[in-house]
Amino acid sequence: RGLLRTAILIPWAIPTIVSAKMWAWMLHDQFGIINDILMGLGVISSPIAWTASPDTALAAVIIVDVWKTTPFMALLILAGLQMLPGDIYEAAKVDGVHPVKVFFRVTLPLVRPALMVAVIFRALDSLRIFDLIYVLTPNNAQTRSMSVFAQENLFQFDKFYYGSAASTFLFLVIAMLVISFIKFGRLRLGD
Repeated sequence: RGLLRTAILIPWAIPTIVSAKMWAWMLHDQFGIINDILMGLGVISSPIAWTASPDTALAAVIIVDVWKTTPFMALLILAGLQMLPGDIYEAAKVDGVHPVKVFFRVTLPLVRPALMVAVIFRALDSLRIFDLIYVLTPNNAQTRSMSVFAQENLFQFDKFYYGSAASTFLFLVIAMLVISFIKFGRLRLGD
């Protein structure tokens, strides 16, 4: 059980730069293993430049980001599930409540705070994503995030006013999102 949890956490534990480079090699159009597998299965007829093509670059970034962050989200939700009291489930079983009803009426409301934390973390991660995009799809307008835009303007183009404005705007968006998540979550929880 402990070994399985450790194995599941490996994608999250690998530094983002390392995993982005690893995925860039796997998604490479000439020697990437993803193209080899898909061509071997007959899904595609010719290699695809996953990270260079405007049609597939964003999908590639999303897939790699989901692969990297899903273990941490699962860990947060598992922690929330482990904190649930067992006597409630025993009472529901004695009362003959259907398991689906137990999930929606008991488990989901009790695990909602952990879900809210997981959603906030995930939203923050997706808004401030930089390193994955910078390594996996450099100079690709299809995958440019606000953090990449700010970095380019601050350090590459010497347009400090654009970079500073983008960073400040990103901070304000993140702050407003977190405040609204917390406020909405408290209203839904009845606090």
